Amino acid sequence: MAALTRNLLLSPINMILANRALSTSAICCKAQAGRFKRTRNRSKPLTYEQFNAPHQIHHRKSWNTWNTSNLLDADDGIRASQTALEDFFIRKFMFGTWHRIFVSDVIIKRRHNLIVISGIIVQNLQVRKLYFLMGYTEEMLSYIFKCPVKMELQSTPERKDIVFKYV
Repeated sequence: MAALTRNLLLSPINMILANRALSTSAICCKAQAGRFKRTRNRSKPLTYEQFNAPHQIHHRKSWNTWNTSNLLDADDGIRASQTALEDFFIRKFMFGTWHRIFVSDVIIKRRHNLIVISGIIVQNLQVRKLYFLMGYTEEMLSYIFKCPVKMELQSTPERKDIVFKYV
């Protein structure tokens, strides 16, 4: 009986369990995601949206996409994944169609059946080309998503006008 007890006490599993201890190290609550690293000579320009940390969203600024993911679609299902995929497609489409014209992030708002795309663009574009791109984008996205798409754009003379702070 004593030999059986000694073998159970010296088994590898019991040795591992016996050597476990409670860790008392400091908690690492340092969040790094979504923050921009400072440069030595403060030469990196940041916009207002980039300057605000992720935990300050909805306190100082709003979200870049306003989803209605919790609404039911025609099949009576939650369409969160479809909305995220559509937003990804819209951003890629805007990046390809409006290449190097958007200065800010593309803001996507959904109001019932209407998709509103807004942002800030540079004024170095001819007015004819601007109206063509707006009409083309609204028509193509309306045809693809089977709902009306509207664009709300603001313009600025230079890219450096939207710089909020240098880090």
